[in-house]
Amino acid sequence: MASNNGFDLIVIGGGPAGYVGAIRAAQLGMKVVCIENDKLGGVCLNWGCIPTKALLAGAEFYHRLKHDAGDWGILAENVGHDWSKVIGRSRHVAGTLNRGIHGLFKKNKITHVEGFARITAPGTVDVLKGGADGKKADTLKARHILIATGARSRALPGADFDGEKIIGSKEAMTLAEQPQSLIIVGAGAIGMEFAYFYNAFGTKVTVVEMLDRLLPVEDHEVSKAIARSFKKQGIVTHTGMKSSEVKLTKKGVQVVVADVNEEKKTKKLEADKVLVAIGVRGNIEGLFDDKLGIETHKDHIKVDKATYRTSAEGIYAVGDVIGPPWLAHLASEEAVVCIEQLAGHKPAAIDYDAIPACTYCQPQVASLGSTEQALKGQGLKPGEDYHVGKFPFQASGKAQAMGTTEGFVKLLTDARYGELLGAHMIGEGVTELLAELGLARRLEATAGEIIATIHSHPTLSEAVHEAALGTESRTLHF
Repeated sequence: MASNNGFDLIVIGGGPAGYVGAIRAAQLGMKVVCIENDKLGGVCLNWGCIPTKALLAGAEFYHRLKHDAGDWGILAENVGHDWSKVIGRSRHVAGTLNRGIHGLFKKNKITHVEGFARITAPGTVDVLKGGADGKKADTLKARHILIATGARSRALPGADFDGEKIIGSKEAMTLAEQPQSLIIVGAGAIGMEFAYFYNAFGTKVTVVEMLDRLLPVEDHEVSKAIARSFKKQGIVTHTGMKSSEVKLTKKGVQVVVADVNEEKKTKKLEADKVLVAIGVRGNIEGLFDDKLGIETHKDHIKVDKATYRTSAEGIYAVGDVIGPPWLAHLASEEAVVCIEQLAGHKPAAIDYDAIPACTYCQPQVASLGSTEQALKGQGLKPGEDYHVGKFPFQASGKAQAMGTTEGFVKLLTDARYGELLGAHMIGEGVTELLAELGLARRLEATAGEIIATIHSHPTLSEAVHEAALGTESRTLHF
């Protein structure tokens, strides 16, 4: 490949930030090249968001056939599963969407280069074959460089991933054989989704969380509700416990966990495998020459969150590589905002206080804005400074008809003006209900305006309407 100096933009990484940024730049008339060391679509499409949702959809279907079919008058005896097909379907879904991105690149005339990228100077990127220590195959030049290399699973101290008994999320979704038992370290979204998935298919699952509750970033009431649900499903959880030692055994793995407040209190847990889901670290190793002076913090690249500029001229970064929250939809939006600014547009800034977050276990969890404990931490008082409206799906006609009455919608509104401060939901399909509240937050809509918006009957979305009514103490159906 000959050197090419005619690009306007070099995008490093083909995940939700990279490929979306590349497409938007091409739409705005830029000549774009995207360098990706693996598959287009990145972790999200190939090893994260999309294939895990395919796995979870299968788990939900299987669970309902096995445990709930009789309630519907459906005779589904001797229900079993073919593990290889469960995994295979997930891979097929990911493969289909991966091919779709190749098609989008072709349509938008984006050059796709396979290889490892290393930024050697402003506007200059070497393409290496065979990884970070590989042989240089080409040098590309452009006016701007956008880093969108994403992140990868963070290992437990003293217990590196081996891909067999100590695994990360990538291995967890492609295991050739279903483990009989599994320990999951970390009760964030990734850990909780895999806990539900494996448990639904019959694996004995134990979840260990260092903080005092499951899904620790969510509203306290949601954390309590998911804990009750997981216990009912047979998932064992240990909160306020940290893993102090991991040992490989002949049969599998032993994890020693200790009480965070009293380290002498320990338990020995054993399983076929341990899945580590304690967070991620940015993919920055070997990415740029130290002489460029690109600042980093805790394994992520530091940027100006308004412009996404790094400390090096002409180099920008978006997505998981710049730090939390590590969410694909946020990564894509950051890329669009960054690119539109480079093109001279003035896009609306991202409201980092209202980023939607979803966890796709069952029951699902969805949220945005402030939690109630955060409001109390600011010294605000319920009833005086903010109002709470809560509506249980038990009182929803649609949820009753669907047989999915677990959970609730909880809204927090400003006591003076009625503006939405936070939304927290747990239950069937709540990840699909969140967008309405995101729009309400963006437009500074009040509880009264949500109430005045007619919600179709019967739908699950009526729970949002009722929760809004609840903030004004006038819920109709509960």
